[in-house]
Amino acid sequence: MINFLAWVIYQLIDIYILVIVIWCLLSWFPNARGSRLGEIVNRLVEPYMRWFDFIPPLGGISFSPIVAIFILYLVQYGLKAITMML
Repeated sequence: MINFLAWVIYQLIDIYILVIVIWCLLSWFPNARGSRLGEIVNRLVEPYMRWFDFIPPLGGISFSPIVAIFILYLVQYGLKAITMML
């Protein structure tokens, strides 16, 4: 049961990482974040991305999504390590 729950959380994190990538790609197109899809994705990603507002953009490129995805990968790695111990 614990392994199944860990697998579900692992998959949800993978899906959330994909949503963050979609959120980044929507920034490339004008008015894409104003569309219905853009609003849904923005509602899902914006609260998490606010934690990384302290990272300044370099040359007009924001590296905060990369850091946010890296943190999620670390959570996945930790989850996998915990389930291996159980």
